[in-house]
Parts: sequence; C-alpha cells; structure tokens
Amino acid sequence: MPAKGAQPVRIDASPGEQRPPARPAVEVARVSKTFQGKAGEVTALQELTLEAATGERLGIVGRSGCGKSTLLELVCGLQEPTSGTVEAGGGRSPVERLARCALMPQRDLLLPWRGALDNAALALELKGVRRRDARSMARPLFERFGLEEFSRAKPAELSGGMRQRVSFARTLLAGKPVLLLDEPFGSLDSITRAELQEWLDGALRAEPRTTLLVTHDVEEALFLCDRVLILSRRPGTVRAELRARLDRSLPRSERVTSPEFTVLKERALEALA
Repeated sequence: MPAKGAQPVRIDASPGEQRPPARPAVEVARVSKTFQGKAGEVTALQELTLEAATGERLGIVGRSGCGKSTLLELVCGLQEPTSGTVEAGGGRSPVERLARCALMPQRDLLLPWRGALDNAALALELKGVRRRDARSMARPLFERFGLEEFSRAKPAELSGGMRQRVSFARTLLAGKPVLLLDEPFGSLDSITRAELQEWLDGALRAEPRTTLLVTHDVEEALFLCDRVLILSRRPGTVRAELRARLDRSLPRSERVTSPEFTVLKERALEALA
C-alpha cells in the first residue's frame, strides 16, 4: 500500500490524450471512513481521492473488503466520511448527493409481486408519477432493452440477466445524472456476464451518464470504462490509474483480445497483486 498521501501510479494507454475537464461531476477528496466493529476500529478507506468528469465512465477495481461498496454509499449520501469531502453532481450534503445519484446494488431487489415493467416504473412512481403514466414513460426504455415481451412477467419468471436489465432500467428511470453500479453482474455465469457487459456498453452509449462501476473483474472494468482505478487492500486507497479508452466500435471479442487491452489487463493485475 502506498504511503499516506502518496500519489497513485498513472498508466496511460494514450499519452497524447488530454485530461478530463477540471470541473468534475463526482469528487472525492482525501476521504477516510472508519467503522467500529466487534474487534475494534476498522478503517475501510484511507485518504482516498478520485474525480469523474461529466459523462465519464469510471471503473473501481479492488479485492473483497477494500471498501468499494462503502465508497459508492459515500458518493450517494447513504454514509458520511470520517474525514475528507465528497461531492456529486454539485451537491455536498447527504441529501443533495442522494438527489443526484442512482445506486444499483449487487442484488436486483425487484419486488416479487410486481411485473417487470411495474418494477422499473417504480422509480417514477417514487417521484410522484401515477402508475399508469409511469408505465407509459417506462415502456420505450423497455422496448430498447429488449424487455417488451416480458413486461408482465414477475421477477421469479425472469432469468438472472433479464432481472439485471430490469434493475438497470429502473436505475435509469430515476433520472439522476450520476449512476453508481455496484457489481451489477457479480452473481451471473461467465457467458451471461459477457453478454450483459456488451449490452450495458451499448445502453450507456444510448443513455450517457456519469457512471461509477465497482467490480472485482479487471476485464469488465477495462471493457466498460474510460478510466479504471485500482484500490489497495483494506484500508482502500487509489493504487494505480489506467486509461482504457479503446475503440468502442469493435465487438467485445475483438476489443478484449487486442494488444492494447492485454497490456492494460496485465498492468491492472500487477497493481492488484
């Protein structure tokens, strides 16, 4: 782990590229988070600093227990840092951050008694939209995501991949400028996971938002994100930064086997070691 306050190693696949705009959509400055556990005080994050520009996809990769999920909860206002500052979408207080962020947790948390469309439309109903109007507003997104024929299906009737699509649709329909995705495909088999990574890549191109993606899968982060931050073991802090702006027009099979992708993946794994 780097010394306190040390700058992370920066690995740039495109040295000529300009840095993202100075005014970030998400800014985490020297944040530490400590919990009181049964065995005593536990520091989950230590002096962590990161920025995400408007519309940027930022991947956050680290081992289990390094504070990745805690970081997302801090960004969206569900927790407050022990020290340091957090800003999202121009909001600093927990209420302001929560108003600007939509969090998609690891589990889809779909309501079992609601159909798929009604589950997605719940994000609009919580904003005061009547259910009938919410359904109408959600339906075009359902069609775009290939879910129209399953709109009445209950969650138990859907595959794991379809449930994740419904969950993502609900997250988008919340209308927040910042998306926080916490291991969205962590529970899926490798084939379905690869298919949904490609699907999510297209969905984020069609519905661009500032996105923070937390994952333990290096390949997933490099495939989906513009930049990837590697966190150290607990207490988590930024250990390395990789730029992953590869050709998004290429199909997944070609992108993940390209020489540039292979080099970035090797460097990410070295940083995690």
